[in-house]
Amino acid sequence: MQTTTALLLATLTALAAPLSAQGTASSPPDFSGVYYPIQQRGGRGGPPPAPRTGPPPKPTASAPLADGSRGRAPNAPQLTPEYMAKWEVMTKARIAGSSEYDNSAKCLPPGVPAMMVMFYGMEVMQSKDKITFFSELNDALRRVYLDGRKASEKVLDDPTYAGYSTGHWEDDTLVVDTVALSDKSFIEGSSPHSGQMTVHERIRLTEPTILEDRVTVSDPKALIKPWETVYRYRKAKPPADELREFACPEGLAEAK
Repeated sequence: MQTTTALLLATLTALAAPLSAQGTASSPPDFSGVYYPIQQRGGRGGPPPAPRTGPPPKPTASAPLADGSRGRAPNAPQLTPEYMAKWEVMTKARIAGSSEYDNSAKCLPPGVPAMMVMFYGMEVMQSKDKITFFSELNDALRRVYLDGRKASEKVLDDPTYAGYSTGHWEDDTLVVDTVALSDKSFIEGSSPHSGQMTVHERIRLTEPTILEDRVTVSDPKALIKPWETVYRYRKAKPPADELREFACPEGLAEAK
C-alpha cells in the first residue's frame, strides 16, 4: 500500500511540474530564461545555437535584413501611399549598398516590435512588478511595467526605440501595450512607421519551454490596417543560455 501511495505521489508531482512553469489562476507563469527564435517556416526548427566563443559578426551583417530587391513579402505590413513611398526610397538606398536606413549597421537599437524577432537570442528577467527583455543584438533593452503605472506626458513627449511598455496578466497570458515609439525605427526591421504607432502583445507559454508572442501593430498614419504577426521562441538549456556582450561600436570601427 505504501509503495502504491508513493508511486501515485511521484506521478502527481511529475504532472504538476510543467504546470508550475505555466502558472495557475492565482500566480502568473514564470517566463524567466534565455530564448532563441523558432524558425517560422520550418515549424519548431532545430535546437538553439551553441554559445559563441568569439564576438558577434560585424554590425554590417549583425542581423538578417531584406534589401527590398525582391519586393515586399505577402505578409508585410500594408503601408499607406505616403509610407510606401518612404519604403521605396529606403529600398533604393539599401539595394545600392547604403546603410542609411539600417539601424543595426549603425549600432542603433532595433526598436519594438522588431527586437522581439530575437535574431540572436534574448533573456527574459521577471519579477512581480516588472519584466525585462534583454536582446543580445546590440544589447537592446525593454521593460514592461506590471504595477499599474501609466506613461506620463514627459514620456510621451520623448519617444524611444523601445517605447514605454505596460502590462497585466490575463490568466496565463501577459498582455502588453507599448506607446511612445520613435519613428526612427522600423516595424519589422524594414517598414517605416509614424510616431503614432502602438504595439499590442499577448505573450504566453504554449509549452513549458515554448514562448509565444502574438503581436498587433497599429498606426493610423502609416498602416492601411493593423499588422499582425506571431513570434515563437524556445527556452535554451545550459550552456546555450549564455548571451555575449555585443560591442557594436567596436565592430563598426573595425568594419570601416
